Amino acid sequence: MKRVLLLLPTTGYRNADFLAAAKKLGVEIVAAADYCHQLAPSWGMAPIMALHFDRPEQAADTVLREIKFNLDGVLAVDDSGIELAALLAERLHLPGNSAHAVRRVRDKLAFRRLLREHEFRCPEFRYLPSGEDPGTLLPRLKFPVVVKARRLSASRGVIRADDSGQLVQAVNRVRAIQSRADRDAQELGLIIEGFISGCEYALEAVLDQGELTALALFDKPDPLDGPYFEETLYITPSRLPAEFQSRIRHEVARVCRSAGLTDGPVHAEMRVNDLGIWLLEVAPRSIGGLCGRVLTHSLGMTLEELILRRVVGEALPNSNAAGAAGVMMVPIPRRGIYHGVEGLAEARAVPAVTEVTLTVETGQIIAPPPDGASYLGFIFARAASPAEAENALRIAHHRLHFDIRPEYAAMAAPAAYSSKR
Repeated sequence: MKRVLLLLPTTGYRNADFLAAAKKLGVEIVAAADYCHQLAPSWGMAPIMALHFDRPEQAADTVLREIKFNLDGVLAVDDSGIELAALLAERLHLPGNSAHAVRRVRDKLAFRRLLREHEFRCPEFRYLPSGEDPGTLLPRLKFPVVVKARRLSASRGVIRADDSGQLVQAVNRVRAIQSRADRDAQELGLIIEGFISGCEYALEAVLDQGELTALALFDKPDPLDGPYFEETLYITPSRLPAEFQSRIRHEVARVCRSAGLTDGPVHAEMRVNDLGIWLLEVAPRSIGGLCGRVLTHSLGMTLEELILRRVVGEALPNSNAAGAAGVMMVPIPRRGIYHGVEGLAEARAVPAVTEVTLTVETGQIIAPPPDGASYLGFIFARAASPAEAENALRIAHHRLHFDIRPEYAAMAAPAAYSSKR
């Protein structure tokens, strides 16, 4: 039986999907997680269940000390564990990307420098160290710009600024977000880059010894112009002309080679405008949240099964399913406490909708980007055409009504004082 070390984030959307895929394939999973290192021992958990994913060298030492048997692969469920997975694969001499390559593409500043070095289309960008006044960059900036935290994902810590006043506000806010989310915030600083206009797309692919195979190209039909950049709809197949689709695949393959990425899943995001293709991100992981489920029909298996098959060296069956599919990451309209939803049955009854899954819990504090990095849930559709899939998702979403209340209830005004007895 093949054995894979799976890095499972405690708040991961896809843990269950990967475990189900492993059970189907007969792959033994050795679980590692990032539970609180102070609570895990009292819960009877092994040390590898309390790893610091954001301290990969330390976490790798713990894993190598605790694991007493051979592994056939190491896999991270989401972005938080990909650097640790790469480092472990290196030390165990298993197939995978180098830790250096993963670290380089995960850091937005390093990735922009990579693009410029290899002459990819790239916006002008500036580095702003922690504590430095953003006003010092004004003579070199052309608005609008986008202020970004360096290692956060899912549009967290990304804000557009259209003038100097908005720039100061955005920098202060993104610094606060990054300081809460990344223990290295003080050393990282921020990146400020020119805003790229145009429509946004995403490519899902896999690498095998440096060769890129595209799985799906997604349209993102909702405009993502800021000031915040919460993603909603992913529709496939793309309605872009075939020539542009081919150019996108070529550019993603080229940047993977430039970065030194060689094996495993790839999720790339880009904008397309009159000037061409602008790569926003090329991440050595698969698509986030539960969005991978949108590909089950076209792949003939779950995306998690496909990824695990590649990790353990199993052949992939062919699938030529026709039709279109789409997913909506149900956006969070405002910060607050989630109390429930109405219209769930009505949303599930929309023709072409195949699944509506809520991932938010009653009583949970929720927030949209740029502060938050989660969603209320996911809506899936399958139809004859991309337009029909998109329309079904929008109708289903319109039927959902969420009860989100303020974190702090308004206090009743105190009764007027009376001297009467």
